[in-house]
Amino acid sequence: MSTNSAAQAQVAAQKSARRLPPELSIFLVLVGIALAYEILGWIFVGQSFLMNPQRLTIIILQVSVIGIISVGVTQVIITGGIDLSSGSVVGMTAMFSASLAQASTWPRALYPSLTDMPFIVPVAIGVGIGLLAGFVNGQLIARTKIPPFIATLGMMVSARGVSKWYTKGQPVSGLSDQFNFIGSGVWPVVIFLVVAVIFHIALRYTRYGKFTYAIGANVQAARVSGINVETHLIKVYAIAGALAGLAGVVTAARAQTAQAGMGVMYELDAIAAAVIGGTSLAGGVGRITGTVIGTVILGVMTSGFTFLRVDAYYQEIVKGMIIVAAVVIDVYRQKKRKT
Repeated sequence: MSTNSAAQAQVAAQKSARRLPPELSIFLVLVGIALAYEILGWIFVGQSFLMNPQRLTIIILQVSVIGIISVGVTQVIITGGIDLSSGSVVGMTAMFSASLAQASTWPRALYPSLTDMPFIVPVAIGVGIGLLAGFVNGQLIARTKIPPFIATLGMMVSARGVSKWYTKGQPVSGLSDQFNFIGSGVWPVVIFLVVAVIFHIALRYTRYGKFTYAIGANVQAARVSGINVETHLIKVYAIAGALAGLAGVVTAARAQTAQAGMGVMYELDAIAAAVIGGTSLAGGVGRITGTVIGTVILGVMTSGFTFLRVDAYYQEIVKGMIIVAAVVIDVYRQKKRKT
């Protein structure tokens, strides 16, 4: 190796050593945002933003549903795809699971000893319907080769229509205590964290994860290396649909009711959380840990705006700007990685 080559290799190694881990960089952004709200809170409101345990608990509870969705969306984006249907799938599965969680749906004549349908039944149905929606997305994308944007956009519209048709647009209430327990206390957060841990391990340490990253990095190379790309894409979209279904169940349980309009814009928040967390829209790059931090960032921002008494429409404007900024940063990272 020449002297110049050795020097270049040494400089590259030093730059790599100085580079912060992606999750640490994102976490520092979270800390910076929280501190900014703390300072602004004392200036404009006269109160502390961080020294309020109740507010912090509410933030974590509010982002748990988006977090569950974003774990599935992250895997889709890593493959180079996109899922616009998750918010509508949340509304659809919330309606179906809630209707089955009503005490009146349980056949007491056959099972007089049980007053309510076991909560596992509506939960399984909700997750199963989400899984089916994701499976259809995957089939359309893998078998017909239509762009993921179009396939999931069609599912977004169809799922919202199904949720309105199922109960003729009427809300579903009177849910069993067992079912409502899923959304009470810290259970939504526990479910979110368990889901995040499971798929962090799956993406990082299993063949499923290796295939997912390989397809996103170079689909042709993945196919040549023996990966059944079509089958794996169906799996990824089905998992994303199942997680959206689980999020729908948790949403209905938290609200103790279900409405056809539930989950509106959730898909965009989930995509934003993934991108803010370092997942590249170009595919092949992303981690669940980063997505978890990105989800918390969105929650802190929303709560901070409310804390500072910023009008809701300004919040949407700023959120949109942040999403665009995250994508611009992602494009910059991709160019820098290639050079």
